[in-house]
Amino acid sequence: MRGFFAANAPVTFRAMTLGDIDSVMAIERSSFAYPWSLRFFLQEFQTQCSRALVAESEGKVAGYVLFWLLPDSIDVHNIAVHTAFRRRGIGRALLQQVVRHAQERGVARVTLEVRRSNFPAQKLYQSLGFLMTGIRKGYYSDDGEDAFAMALELGEERSKLG
Repeated sequence: MRGFFAANAPVTFRAMTLGDIDSVMAIERSSFAYPWSLRFFLQEFQTQCSRALVAESEGKVAGYVLFWLLPDSIDVHNIAVHTAFRRRGIGRALLQQVVRHAQERGVARVTLEVRRSNFPAQKLYQSLGFLMTGIRKGYYSDDGEDAFAMALELGEERSKLG
């Protein structure tokens, strides 16, 4: 039986640590049909341009986002929210944290890929001002599904980031 989670509990954001990995892996496995491996997450800690944030609520990791800080853009690689914390704006808030990270560093573009079949994520990204920039055929190596490439140009879309 799942514990009770207050719908209006405060959410805080911080850098992901190795101590978060078990919670992050549990969210990853419950969120994706083809989850990233533990090895892949651990490699991200060794990649110089890699950044990862967690959202915490009620003393628990409620969600996470991994992204790469590149010279002229940020590329979002993975984002997920614990099933017990979904539909509370945590995914949106995590993306807003990434955008703020970009703005603080003078980066004007945030990019990502999203599965062609992931309509909820596409809707979220579009609501934040991301626009489709192309299709990546067979992008996902696990099942060959296409991805939509999306980008947010920060100079033009700041008003949607709330």
